[in-house]
Amino acid sequence: MKKFINKPENFVDEMLKGIYASHPQQVMFVANDLRCYVRKEAVKGKVGIVTGGGSGHLPLFLGYVGEGMLDGCAVGGVFQSPSSEQILEVTKAVEQGAGVLYLYGNYTGDILNFDMAAEMADIEGIKTATVVGNDDVASAIKGEENKRRGVAGIFFLYKAAGAAAAEGMSLEEVKRVAEKAKANVRTMGVAFTPCIVPEVGKPSFTIGDDEMEIGMGIHGEPGIRRGKLLPADKIVDEMVYPIIKDLPFEKNNEVAVLINGLGATPKEELYILARRTLHILEEEGLKVFHVYVGEFATSMEMAGASISLCKLDEELKRLIAAPAFTPFFSQKQL
Repeated sequence: MKKFINKPENFVDEMLKGIYASHPQQVMFVANDLRCYVRKEAVKGKVGIVTGGGSGHLPLFLGYVGEGMLDGCAVGGVFQSPSSEQILEVTKAVEQGAGVLYLYGNYTGDILNFDMAAEMADIEGIKTATVVGNDDVASAIKGEENKRRGVAGIFFLYKAAGAAAAEGMSLEEVKRVAEKAKANVRTMGVAFTPCIVPEVGKPSFTIGDDEMEIGMGIHGEPGIRRGKLLPADKIVDEMVYPIIKDLPFEKNNEVAVLINGLGATPKEELYILARRTLHILEEEGLKVFHVYVGEFATSMEMAGASISLCKLDEELKRLIAAPAFTPFFSQKQL
């Protein structure tokens, strides 16, 4: 294992200390707990949005805490859920009189701990609502969307809900926007290599040098097909066509596109994937509003990528286009 670490057990907390020291004007921690990560400047009367999940996925989850997006994040260990107590502390810190939306991915540990935190928040007199992202079309068949994992497409939920809250929408309206984005986002991924959790010290799975796995999850969960490595265009075809079919998308729909690297994929290669993706969308008669290319939800040093599509109506288009500014993501008005 070759990593820039000191002691494996200190990996997450030392990372967080580095983030706080590098971005002191934007983020801080509360409750004397490094893993209770919040915006530096709270906005009175605004709905708070809290996410959470395991470390190892930067910029997911904490990377989207900032202006125009999220207000706080409960940070877990590498690929581990944060505790309900940490979620509650973040909730109390971001609540500004308008309630708090919990917005996170569909993983059992996160659901259990966020549900418990919601019960504790209710005792504290804080109103909460919940939306759980589940955009990974490879993780369950159509009709069983409730079983699907939340992966990189949750970025669009963060963006839309965050902009809605910044506009001053109520908790009910911010939840409605997040649910709308959720219903219109689909993602498919592919992995080439495993990753190494520092405290484990060895690869999380094995895969041949000449192999790939379509549909693998961001923790190494099994995909839908393992086989020989294909040319980039054929890989994109295996990812994009199932996404288009699953929603389904129709001609003249307008979409936002996310081409996401999983941690060890050069940006040059992501643009090769973008090229083929945009060609397919043009052939299918879909209109592209905006394309995001880069790392939005990683899996440590895993080589691979995911592609997400978000179908837009005028409201989602306005919210996706709104400005945002966090230590890990910035966007001017589109």
